[in-house]
Amino acid sequence: MRLSGTILAAALLLMPIGARAQVAPKTLDAQVRAGMAKTGAKGIAVAVIDHGKIVSVKTWGVRNATGDPLTPTTVMYGASLTKAVFAFTVLQLAAEKRIDLDASIATYLKKPLPDYTDAADRYADWSALRDDERWRKLTPRILLQHASGFANFGFLEPEKRLRIHFEPGSRYAYSGDGMILLQFVLEQGLGLDLGDEMDARVFIPFGMTRTSMTWRPDFAPNLADGWDADGKPEPHDERSKVRAAGSMDTTLADFARFVAGFMRSDRLNRARRAEMVRPQLPITTASQFPTLQPELPEAARVNGLSAGLGVVTFTGPQGPGFYKGGHNDSTGNTWVCVERRARCIVILANDVRAEAMFPQLVRSILGETGAPWAWEYGPKAWTRF
Repeated sequence: MRLSGTILAAALLLMPIGARAQVAPKTLDAQVRAGMAKTGAKGIAVAVIDHGKIVSVKTWGVRNATGDPLTPTTVMYGASLTKAVFAFTVLQLAAEKRIDLDASIATYLKKPLPDYTDAADRYADWSALRDDERWRKLTPRILLQHASGFANFGFLEPEKRLRIHFEPGSRYAYSGDGMILLQFVLEQGLGLDLGDEMDARVFIPFGMTRTSMTWRPDFAPNLADGWDADGKPEPHDERSKVRAAGSMDTTLADFARFVAGFMRSDRLNRARRAEMVRPQLPITTASQFPTLQPELPEAARVNGLSAGLGVVTFTGPQGPGFYKGGHNDSTGNTWVCVERRARCIVILANDVRAEAMFPQLVRSILGETGAPWAWEYGPKAWTRF
């Protein structure tokens, strides 16, 4: 992902001089409005969670080109925040011993992975792995860590088929298709329906009544379209397939409920929750994308940056934290938490230009966290953050 010069300039203008304490609501409102004016962002939604309690839910701007207001109950695209909720679901299954995080995926499949040729349209094309037995080394943990060795998606490969680029489990390289492979294992190996599982294990228990892994017609009356980096409106994609990598629609109010419950260790005991956000695999690249870039020498790596399970962990001035981003051409989302203070911020934006505002907004609410903005968005675009 690349930021335009206009967005970068706005980002630099918005950057605070130093770490800030939590700001008052009026100050935050002024910051958001100023940021929207500088970036051109049309809509943004912010929630704050403190020790498992939702303390603030606020939206600004509009949800479509008609000018209808963005509200806390407007359905927005969750993008890759889906991956964190998926990981939470998998950890529940692991707690019930339905799946072993460290068992080979071959344990759960009735035939070798490359033999599932009829799965290419629904999941991915694994036929290129027929002569690469390393697929048997893949485990749920490795897939949740983004350490499969896959490209982000198979369609990015020259032959449009996934192949393994490095020893599974040896390093981090973001892969949406790695998550979708784990979805395949749950659905084909365990006979589960991921959409139903996430409804029963997350959305219903947390009262997320306007959240789903696929499009629902009742979303239409209060739905967010998006805007791309050039300010062009983009209609909301009505996704018909459950995709662990990023098909979730949600609202600010709903996702705040999930985050509050997560921080309380609801539906997942403290040990399992800690396992999800524990640093498990050092991240060794200069930025998240492109995904298969060379590893840096140890001295040049982002200090304290590691993969958890479905999230990225970091260490900053306030100690350990974790975060998960979500992005497409017309969406920018982030969820950042500081463990020591059990304090989190959720930002959902239906305009990708709003991402330039994220570092300041997070610092305003949480103080300086050490969240890896340069790694997330690219060191050239975010050098001064």
